[in-house]
Amino acid sequence: MDDLTYQETARQFLHQLISQQSAHEAGQWLMQQATQYQDNLRPRSFYLTFSTLARRFGKAELILNEEAVEEARQIRSGWDLSQWTLLQAARTYWLLQLSTDSFDAYRAVLDRLFETADMDEQRTLYASLPLLSYPKQLAYRASEGVRTNITSVFDAIALRNPYPAEYLEEAPWNQMVLKAIFMDRPLYLIQQLNERRNPAQARMLVDFAHERWAAHRPVTPELWRGVAPYLTEEHQDDIRRLLEKGTMLEQQAAVLASKESGSSALQKLIENQPPLPDNLRWDAIGQQHALQKTKTA
Repeated sequence: MDDLTYQETARQFLHQLISQQSAHEAGQWLMQQATQYQDNLRPRSFYLTFSTLARRFGKAELILNEEAVEEARQIRSGWDLSQWTLLQAARTYWLLQLSTDSFDAYRAVLDRLFETADMDEQRTLYASLPLLSYPKQLAYRASEGVRTNITSVFDAIALRNPYPAEYLEEAPWNQMVLKAIFMDRPLYLIQQLNERRNPAQARMLVDFAHERWAAHRPVTPELWRGVAPYLTEEHQDDIRRLLEKGTMLEQQAAVLASKESGSSALQKLIENQPPLPDNLRWDAIGQQHALQKTKTA
């Protein structure tokens, strides 16, 4: 599905959700604004409408049945609205009205929105990146987004979002993963995490683990997911530490990473470890880690 096709389909899909889940007057107002903007493509009117959407639409979570979830994935691979609000849907619908005739003009409008957006507006802007036009040219926005220290904004770009894996270059991608670990965010929600693993990332993550250990601070068991394919016999001390001093999840991560590494030396280290639960995968380790954090919070 080409860009214009999936954008139009996404627009129609969001229109349907908004119409079903918002007050009739709000839905009618948004459609009227869209018609007026298309008749006269003035940036000023675009900014004004975007800034006033919060007055018309609330932050209630979108209601999504199984059919809607699957339809979103069919429209745009990896599109995940599970954490979206009605207001985010309305803002994204409005972003998809923006004229795409000129990249310079398109970028200028988006740049102003990003620069003036409040925290909640930034969440929408970053979450909408996989639907916007000129996706390759907008990668600088994602690179900037993953530098934020605001958890909700970071999550909007890094988690449940197909855009970073598809368009970030290796260096900003690696920084995003490291930042997610530093902020203790759930790595299993980063799309295509396995496919984007690379040697430079593995070195960064091992160094980070060593720094944390030296400071007597914990390391998420999910870190070893990013390292697993690049573990060698040189990492025996790391695996041994996880097996001897780690939590149950860290021990399971050590076994899973060692198996994935293919290193015969690491295979020997885990020979006497209890067998992993049936079908244990990295996502399950991440989910259990997140659940444990919730219980201790």
